[in-house]
Amino acid sequence: MPIVDVEQVGDREPGSDAARRLADGLGEVFGSPAGSTWVRLRPLPRTQYAENGVDDAPEPVFVQVLMSRQPVGDVTAELSRAVAGCVADVLEVERTFVHVLFAPSGAGRIAFGGELRE
Repeated sequence: MPIVDVEQVGDREPGSDAARRLADGLGEVFGSPAGSTWVRLRPLPRTQYAENGVDDAPEPVFVQVLMSRQPVGDVTAELSRAVAGCVADVLEVERTFVHVLFAPSGAGRIAFGGELRE
């Protein structure tokens, strides 16, 4: 079920197939069957991002991952590296500027079609 929100800072347009390539690549990372990794790709204009004390901040990519069960320990570290690598490759950015956040487990908190998933 991974639902992945990708927010790219900057005024550069990702390719028209970037969301599809992210979904396919991240589906491989998570080992998801077809149709079960969902990706939302959004731009964040440069004027809407800042870092304190920095005049010319980099243009990071923020990635939030919601899974049925939040990974733990070494699995989280491995997935973090794999997600960052995939996103960096598809969006053609340096991996060091890809920031990954794993949301709390979605089971018991998310409903599809109004049906709560446990």
